[in-house]
Amino acid sequence: MIQFERVKILAKQKKMTLKEVNDKAGIGTNSIYNWKTRKPGSDAVKAVAHVLGTSTDYLNGLTDNPIPRSEDEATDSIPLDQEMPYSYHGYNVPEKYLKIIRNLMEDDIKEGQAKQNEDK
Repeated sequence: MIQFERVKILAKQKKMTLKEVNDKAGIGTNSIYNWKTRKPGSDAVKAVAHVLGTSTDYLNGLTDNPIPRSEDEATDSIPLDQEMPYSYHGYNVPEKYLKIIRNLMEDDIKEGQAKQNEDK
Protein backbone atom coordinates (compact mmCIF):
# COMPACT_ATOMS: atom_id res chain seq x y z
CA MET A 1 0.00 0.00 0.00
CA ILE A 2 1.11 3.53 -0.74
CA GLN A 3 1.29 4.58 2.92
CA PHE A 4 3.90 1.93 3.68
CA GLU A 5 6.04 2.82 0.66
CA ARG A 6 5.98 6.54 1.44
CA VAL A 7 6.75 6.04 5.13
CA LYS A 8 9.67 3.81 4.16
CA ILE A 9 11.09 6.49 1.82
CA LEU A 10 10.70 9.36 4.31
CA ALA A 11 12.09 7.31 7.19
CA LYS A 12 15.16 6.49 5.13
CA GLN A 13 15.63 10.18 4.25
CA LYS A 14 15.46 11.04 7.95
CA LYS A 15 17.83 8.18 8.81
CA MET A 16 15.20 6.44 10.93
CA THR A 17 14.15 2.83 10.99
CA LEU A 18 10.50 1.95 10.57
CA LYS A 19 10.54 0.65 14.14
CA GLU A 20 11.77 4.06 15.37
CA VAL A 21 9.03 5.84 13.43
CA ASN A 22 6.50 3.35 14.75
CA ASP A 23 7.64 3.84 18.37
CA LYS A 24 7.82 7.65 18.16
CA ALA A 25 4.33 7.72 16.67
CA GLY A 26 3.09 5.66 19.59
CA ILE A 27 1.17 3.20 17.47
CA GLY A 28 0.90 -0.55 17.99
CA THR A 29 3.94 -2.81 17.72
CA ASN A 30 5.00 -3.28 14.09
CA SER A 31 1.90 -1.42 12.89
CA ILE A 32 3.73 0.20 10.00
CA TYR A 33 4.82 -3.21 8.69
CA ASN A 34 1.15 -4.22 8.59
CA TRP A 35 0.51 -1.32 6.22
CA LYS A 36 2.04 -3.43 3.46
CA THR A 37 -1.20 -5.36 3.26
CA ARG A 38 -3.75 -3.45 5.35
CA LYS A 39 -5.05 0.08 5.16
CA PRO A 40 -3.98 2.02 8.27
CA GLY A 41 -6.37 3.95 10.46
CA SER A 42 -6.48 7.73 10.16
CA ASP A 43 -5.13 8.29 13.70
CA ALA A 44 -2.09 6.13 12.98
CA VAL A 45 -1.40 7.90 9.68
CA LYS A 46 -1.70 11.27 11.42
CA ALA A 47 0.75 10.24 14.16
CA VAL A 48 3.29 8.92 11.64
CA ALA A 49 2.92 12.03 9.46
CA HIS A 50 3.70 14.16 12.50
CA VAL A 51 6.85 12.13 13.30
CA LEU A 52 8.05 12.38 9.69
CA GLY A 53 7.14 16.06 9.26
CA THR A 54 4.80 15.45 6.37
CA SER A 55 1.07 15.53 5.74
CA THR A 56 -1.50 12.78 5.85
CA ASP A 57 -2.40 13.76 2.29
CA TYR A 58 1.10 12.82 1.18
CA LEU A 59 1.11 9.50 3.05
CA ASN A 60 -2.34 8.65 1.65
CA GLY A 61 -1.27 9.44 -1.92
CA LEU A 62 -3.49 12.51 -2.33
CA THR A 63 -0.48 14.68 -3.16
CA ASP A 64 3.02 13.97 -4.37
CA ASN A 65 4.50 16.80 -2.31
CA PRO A 66 5.84 15.52 1.03
CA ILE A 67 6.18 19.07 2.40
CA PRO A 68 3.02 20.05 4.27
CA ARG A 69 1.29 23.27 3.27
CA SER A 70 1.58 26.22 5.59
CA GLU A 71 -1.50 27.63 7.31
CA ASP A 72 -1.49 30.51 4.82
CA GLU A 73 -1.69 28.07 1.93
CA ALA A 74 -4.25 25.79 3.55
CA THR A 75 -7.37 27.53 2.30
CA ASP A 76 -10.45 26.36 0.51
CA SER A 77 -10.05 28.92 -2.26
CA ILE A 78 -10.28 28.10 -5.93
CA PRO A 79 -7.79 29.94 -8.18
CA LEU A 80 -10.11 31.41 -10.81
CA ASP A 81 -7.26 33.37 -12.36
CA GLN A 82 -5.64 30.25 -13.80
CA GLU A 83 -6.49 28.69 -17.12
CA MET A 84 -7.91 25.29 -16.32
CA PRO A 85 -11.17 23.47 -16.94
CA TYR A 86 -13.75 24.06 -14.21
CA SER A 87 -16.83 21.99 -13.71
CA TYR A 88 -20.06 22.29 -11.75
CA HIS A 89 -22.08 19.16 -11.04
CA GLY A 90 -20.15 17.37 -13.76
CA TYR A 91 -20.67 20.01 -16.45
CA ASN A 92 -17.86 22.16 -17.81
CA VAL A 93 -18.23 25.82 -16.89
CA PRO A 94 -18.00 27.93 -20.06
CA GLU A 95 -15.41 30.71 -20.15
CA LYS A 96 -18.15 33.38 -20.40
CA TYR A 97 -19.47 32.32 -16.97
CA LEU A 98 -15.97 32.25 -15.48
CA LYS A 99 -15.50 35.79 -16.77
CA ILE A 100 -18.70 36.87 -15.01
CA ILE A 101 -17.59 35.22 -11.76
CA ARG A 102 -14.14 36.84 -11.97
CA ASN A 103 -15.71 40.27 -12.53
CA LEU A 104 -18.11 39.80 -9.61
CA MET A 105 -15.24 38.77 -7.36
CA GLU A 106 -13.09 41.72 -8.43
CA ASP A 107 -15.98 44.12 -7.72
CA ASP A 108 -16.57 42.51 -4.32
CA ILE A 109 -12.88 42.73 -3.42
CA LYS A 110 -12.75 46.40 -4.43
CA GLU A 111 -15.87 47.17 -2.38
CA GLY A 112 -14.40 45.38 0.63
CA GLN A 113 -11.13 47.28 0.34
CA ALA A 114 -12.97 50.60 -0.03
CA LYS A 115 -15.05 49.84 3.07
CA GLN A 116 -11.89 48.98 5.04
CA ASN A 117 -10.35 52.32 4.01
CA GLU A 118 -13.51 54.19 5.08
CA ASP A 119 -13.45 52.50 8.50
CA LYS A 120 -9.88 53.67 9.18
